[in-house]
Amino acid sequence: MSSTSERRAIRHLRVVEWWSGVWRWVLMAFGAVAVIYLLLDRGASGGAVMAVVLAAFIVAASLTGSKPLAIALFAVPGLLIPQRIGIGGGDLSVSDAALAAAFGTALLLGQRPYSTPLRRLLMLNLLYQFATLFTVLVNPYLANTFEWFHAWLLVSGALIVGWALGAAGYGRLALSMIVFTACVLAFITLVQAASQYTVGNFGPAAPSWPISMHKNFVGTVFAFAAVIAYLNPDWVGWTKGWSRLAFWMLVAGTVASQSRQALIGLMAAVMVAVIRRSTSRRSRILILLLLIPAAWLIVSMVVEQVQSQNQHNSVFQRLDWFREVYHFWRESPIFGHGLRYWYQPGNLPYQPPQGELEVLASAGLVGLAAFAVMWVGILLVLWHIDPRFGTLAVAVVFSRLVQAQFDLFWVAAQVSIPFVIAGVCLGAMAREERRADVEALAPPGRALAGPASRGVR
Repeated sequence: MSSTSERRAIRHLRVVEWWSGVWRWVLMAFGAVAVIYLLLDRGASGGAVMAVVLAAFIVAASLTGSKPLAIALFAVPGLLIPQRIGIGGGDLSVSDAALAAAFGTALLLGQRPYSTPLRRLLMLNLLYQFATLFTVLVNPYLANTFEWFHAWLLVSGALIVGWALGAAGYGRLALSMIVFTACVLAFITLVQAASQYTVGNFGPAAPSWPISMHKNFVGTVFAFAAVIAYLNPDWVGWTKGWSRLAFWMLVAGTVASQSRQALIGLMAAVMVAVIRRSTSRRSRILILLLLIPAAWLIVSMVVEQVQSQNQHNSVFQRLDWFREVYHFWRESPIFGHGLRYWYQPGNLPYQPPQGELEVLASAGLVGLAAFAVMWVGILLVLWHIDPRFGTLAVAVVFSRLVQAQFDLFWVAAQVSIPFVIAGVCLGAMAREERRADVEALAPPGRALAGPASRGVR
């Protein structure tokens, strides 16, 4: 047999082996979905979604022996799914379930020790948690205690998940999964918008299939993913064509959603990126000019609502809510009324639509002071790390803070996604620093390939 024929035969055997392996996992996943759905659909809310989530968890768990962080990787797309699932009295979102599963894996199987910037971020969040512990003690009810742990998971848990993926070398894959999932949702949103426009409905668009989502949720998710695609860090290594296509598709999805806070957050992130990146003056001017249409759209929507004098539109409704929350806070100004107080009978029955106002009413002046220290500290830590990694981290986190000035803050995916991205950046930076250390100790001629990071300033 000739060498060419041998290579063809070997290639054919490898393809057959790979294909059989793929089908084996597909069949396992299909079987798991079918069985779990039949078992849970009668007693669970969101039975079909829960079946898919558990099936993915089972497949990922079976891969953990060879890929320790398989569960964390499988959980990344789930972070973008707000659909609620539950059995009996329990109720949580797919995003929360995915984050919890990923956190457990990252905590047990992630690399140690944590880098100095990550430890600083965890300590800043711990300071906030300590401050809000007072409102948990002063307002003893179950939702208060549960939300205290939940808030910690959304920040510190998300940072640890991102760190584990970045430090293990999965940074590019994790960010690609976030952007790809967001692009799929953006495509569905654009199709939904086109169908609305054909019948004269020019209102906000958001996916209604396969899962119904709110415009503000998808808008903020698109904004986070658009920042990743726009920056396209060199350690991620996407082609310019792909990153530009993804960026403009996500921007179009954000515009179609008509989520004002998402557009403002995206503008803020782009301005941070323009300031920190070493681009030409011409490029900076061009990018800033592109922000003008977005700003015009936001202003025109607000002016239209004000001129309508409709007391039930979002502008006037928010003003009424601000006044009500302020008077409600004055009843317990120091420690607040408790986290998730709006679920308790006799309290205001809605979550305040502004970040600092929500913390003030929930945790009082003590919680608000710690909240401010936490956010200022987080932004300063991320600002002072290597711009190759820190620019993306500070841009998405700052984008979330800006968004929270115009809408709800403590919402599962909208908090966890930017901190997962920041954690990925910190983990990838630490991985490159370790590689640089190994290169420095390796004998001449045997150094590992790859650029060395400049580390923390």
